[in-house]
Amino acid sequence: MKITGAEAVIESLRKEQVQVVFGYPGGAVLSLYDALYRMKFPHILTGHEQGAVHAADGYARATGKVGVCFATSGPGVCNMVTGIATANMDSIPLVVISGQVATHLIGRDSFQEADISGITTPITKHNYLVKKVQDLPRVLKEAFYIARSGRPGPVLVDVAKDVFDTSFDYEYPETVSLRGYQPLQEGREEEVEAALAALRQAHRPLLMVGGGVVLSNTAAPLRKIVQAASLPVVYTLMGKGAIPDAWEENLGMAGMHGTWTANMAITQCDLLLTVGARFDDRVTGSVANFAPKARIVHFDIDQVEINKIVHADLSVNGDLRWSLPAFWKKLEAHPIPAVQTVTWRQDLQEMKAGHPSGTRPSSAKGLSPQVVLEQLARKAGPEAIVATDVGQHQMWAAQFYPVSQPHHFITSGGLGTMGYGLPAALGAQLGEPDKPVVLVTGDGSILMNCQEFATLHKYGIAVKTVVLRNNTLGMVHQWQGMFYKGHFAESDLTANPSIAGIARSMGVPAWTVEKENQLPEALGQLFAQEGPALLEVTIPPDENVYPMVPGGKKLDEMVVTGGDQP
Repeated sequence: MKITGAEAVIESLRKEQVQVVFGYPGGAVLSLYDALYRMKFPHILTGHEQGAVHAADGYARATGKVGVCFATSGPGVCNMVTGIATANMDSIPLVVISGQVATHLIGRDSFQEADISGITTPITKHNYLVKKVQDLPRVLKEAFYIARSGRPGPVLVDVAKDVFDTSFDYEYPETVSLRGYQPLQEGREEEVEAALAALRQAHRPLLMVGGGVVLSNTAAPLRKIVQAASLPVVYTLMGKGAIPDAWEENLGMAGMHGTWTANMAITQCDLLLTVGARFDDRVTGSVANFAPKARIVHFDIDQVEINKIVHADLSVNGDLRWSLPAFWKKLEAHPIPAVQTVTWRQDLQEMKAGHPSGTRPSSAKGLSPQVVLEQLARKAGPEAIVATDVGQHQMWAAQFYPVSQPHHFITSGGLGTMGYGLPAALGAQLGEPDKPVVLVTGDGSILMNCQEFATLHKYGIAVKTVVLRNNTLGMVHQWQGMFYKGHFAESDLTANPSIAGIARSMGVPAWTVEKENQLPEALGQLFAQEGPALLEVTIPPDENVYPMVPGGKKLDEMVVTGGDQP
């Protein structure tokens, strides 16, 4: 059939079963938006292009599908660069479709021209500049395939303005053939057997779970392995939810703000089975002293990650959808006697009981973050998806907000993007409309994309936001106090406006709480409100996140205070 390039984009999205697009129109994509209007394709107009890309990211993390967003040329798509980098660091599947100036104007410093393909080359899995309309169906088919296959990631498709307006005979490809891109599915069976043999020899084994388990939807076979082998578990920030926080085997998050028990378990184990994690510096601390007594086995789909940071004694290179079921079947056929690791497991449980993480009790200065998050989790229920921004509140949420399912903890891990949480929660709620979505944020992060409160109001998107307000850039303030002699340079937010007031000005009902006895009623109001709502909670400005492993230190060199005394 003969259609325009703009119509071809919309038709291709339908063939890829895309449910919604997030975006912001502009000159180079007016033809695309006209086609969207005429073809009645679902679209969410965010308040800023950064909001659109983060919303597509949150949608992708909550659903496991590819998130899609639109932007115009130049400043429009450049506003998405931070969001593209965020998705790239955390391996999130996105297709970003941007307009470019007309073909004959490319390279002439034309109005609103930017070389977005060049700008985003280091932060995309792949990108395209489409200058011929005939290439558009193939490119879009490839873009979705690349984004979702293998190790997922963002793909940019930059389309010249005249391509949108040109008519051609449209036919969408049924298959993809890329000579240089063959995602690894199955690896070598002997690598799985070697990993299992290492587990059979271990007396102090430990499993470290990363975000790859969530992305590959392999929590089910991993949980079988944990229970069958009575394996103690730690997780990275991106791996939260793969193993329920309530399980006895779960020792908590590892790394800089991990639990005492998780970090000591890594230090003392004799075998570390690492699944779908990339050994980020926030997890390892001093690489030279990471898991010093352990043989390390690394399961990962990306060969580049193996031995990149931490030396692996054994590796299993392949899709976790192949390797974990294969490992489970072999383990099921020949179980490991539980008695082999009983002393180790008992020691860890005693350590876990004796060194719980905790924040100080509520006081006149404000509420305990731990109390707020625990009560919030009970009120929201086990089906709730929790999204966060970045900073102290993010680490407290990782420590104190229990999650039992994958895709239910949404946060910017690798890039650590402030301003991520609100639009990501928006996208997650649209992707999972039947589940409660809660945003935990701070008074620093929330201002960076607060315009999206207006988006929540406009579309009636029922995100419930809890702002932990301490009138500081909390994590910056903590580091300044610990490492910069208390020189609190530009981290004081006391003069900032009321977040509840900002939300109300954009149509979102909001309340404030300063005392613990007010919290249950306020949370009741928050969840009783139809549509979006916000609760601003005062917490102490000097409440820090502990434990903390200072940068470059060993995991057992934790700074520990409060309820987590060694």
